[in-house]
Amino acid sequence: MDSTATDRFDADRFEAGRDRLASLAYRLLGSAADAEDVVQDAFLHWQAADRQRIRVPEAWLTKVVTNLCLDLLRSARARRERSAGAWLPEPLLDGDPMLGPADTFEQRESVSLAVLTLMERLSPFERAVYLLREAFAYSHAEIAEMLGITESASQQHLHRARRRVTAARRRGGEVDPESARRIVEEFLAAAFSGHTERLVALLTDGAGLTGTLLRYDTPERIAAVARAGFKPTPAKRRLAGGTSAVHYARVNGAPALVFVVGDRVVGAATFDIAGGRIATVRGIAAPARLTRLAETWQQHEPEGSPLIARW
Repeated sequence: MDSTATDRFDADRFEAGRDRLASLAYRLLGSAADAEDVVQDAFLHWQAADRQRIRVPEAWLTKVVTNLCLDLLRSARARRERSAGAWLPEPLLDGDPMLGPADTFEQRESVSLAVLTLMERLSPFERAVYLLREAFAYSHAEIAEMLGITESASQQHLHRARRRVTAARRRGGEVDPESARRIVEEFLAAAFSGHTERLVALLTDGAGLTGTLLRYDTPERIAAVARAGFKPTPAKRRLAGGTSAVHYARVNGAPALVFVVGDRVVGAATFDIAGGRIATVRGIAAPARLTRLAETWQQHEPEGSPLIARW
């Protein structure tokens, strides 16, 4: 095989694993844009490497991507961004390759917005070990080699991370999709109509609103804020650039509302549901955080007609 054919063959090998690498980077960083940049940097490392000496390309590339992400997480820029104000992970529409693999409960939970948000409280090594073990099933020996630590250290990082992540997991496991949709539709109808009592009934005692990462103490207070937030006004329409249609969707494995003006996504609200009621509502309207969701939405077939055609 000549050098051109070899390069093409090696490029094809990289492309075959691109989605898996991107999904790892997204889990580590909580940003699709940063994940794409990291994967592209990994490709440049792959091109520059003596590939004939790489015995297991998948493991080698996983190591490169993981360490590029760790460098980014430890960088001064990342520290400044995280300390500058409220931070939420970038939401992704279900079906996006970055959300895979999704065969096990742990894999699906690792891309939930609850767990991705919690990852910010873990050290870079804790989140790397947790994701490599829980979402990608690497052994502690493999993780230790990738991260340059001992197997014992890997086990300790996993123990600490599991303890914290367990607290963020959805109580009672996964929610039936039909039930989740019904609860969200009831929430929207109550918020849109101003029926505060119905809103209160839909919220758990520990519910919270995280559009700005503020947490309110009682369902009554949360309901009042939700009613104000979901009530359409001329000012909100001007800010959105027009009258929105409100669609039901699944975002990061959770029920969600997507606000669309024309074919442009201008906002999203996701819901954590526990015990048949809403535990958390996350609202995201920053354009930079909606770029990939907006792109995938344009190729997406909405689930039926809008819940509200003119919001």
